[in-house]
Amino acid sequence: MDDVALLHELRPTAERLLNRHLGTAKEWFPHEMVPWSQGRDFKPDEEWEPLEGGPSDAVRSALFVNLLTEDNLPYYSMEIQTMFGVDEAWGEWARRWTAEEGRHSIVIRDWLTVTRMIDPVALERGRMQQVGGGIVPHPKSAVAGFVYVTLQELATRISHRNTGKLLDDGYGYEIMKRVAADENLHYLFYRDATTAALEVDPSAVVIAAEAEVRDFEMPGVGIPDFTAHANAIANAGIYDYGLFHDQVLVPVIVRHWKVEALEGLTPEAEEARRKLLKRIERIGNAARRMRERRAEDAGPS
Repeated sequence: MDDVALLHELRPTAERLLNRHLGTAKEWFPHEMVPWSQGRDFKPDEEWEPLEGGPSDAVRSALFVNLLTEDNLPYYSMEIQTMFGVDEAWGEWARRWTAEEGRHSIVIRDWLTVTRMIDPVALERGRMQQVGGGIVPHPKSAVAGFVYVTLQELATRISHRNTGKLLDDGYGYEIMKRVAADENLHYLFYRDATTAALEVDPSAVVIAAEAEVRDFEMPGVGIPDFTAHANAIANAGIYDYGLFHDQVLVPVIVRHWKVEALEGLTPEAEEARRKLLKRIERIGNAARRMRERRAEDAGPS
């Protein structure tokens, strides 16, 4: 089934999921969550220094990557609109999603600027490089897009929430919790849209899932020193291979979409399912080995 036919077939699902989202989403205001009284002017060429007792370098890396990912919204919005179109419930969802994601970058940036948690010059230079590059994934079909954004939104929710838990700052904790709650609602929309697609064309979804898991990368490619930041984030337990396996792949693909139990697949999809389940198993094994090495490196507690 081509993209146009699939989206038309799933239009009632999109309407239902959009109405569910609008009835569940909480209205909130970024300006009410930022401790403005902590702010002061920045002098020209003022050199930033880390606050004493501020967040660890790993948490700063997470905040840096999380915000620059949100800053890349114009390109993600373009991809979502290209995938869904601009009409009817699909287009309305794409616009609503864009508006909600925009709040995330506003509130995180305002909080970071006021509290001086991150070097604002490095942050702005990073934003210019990230948005100037415009690097985002390009799913090959609507089904592939469904799978990717499902995994990505859930992974982003986990990363934001875990970052907040490591902040010794009440405002930052509440901001990251609020943003994570939004990301969870986005994840539920995409997860359930993909579930509906499974009922229409299960073979296409399985083939897409295998390809997306095989090549999956968290948003952030193009961010300055992304690999170093990603390693720091993983070592701090904010987001790593183990969380990807235990809290993303297994709950969604194995338990919710029940890929193992699907029937009536094409031979190509059967082969894709075999590879997909094997890859998930390998990721789990690799994650366990990484955790064991970290525990050994940390030594006795």
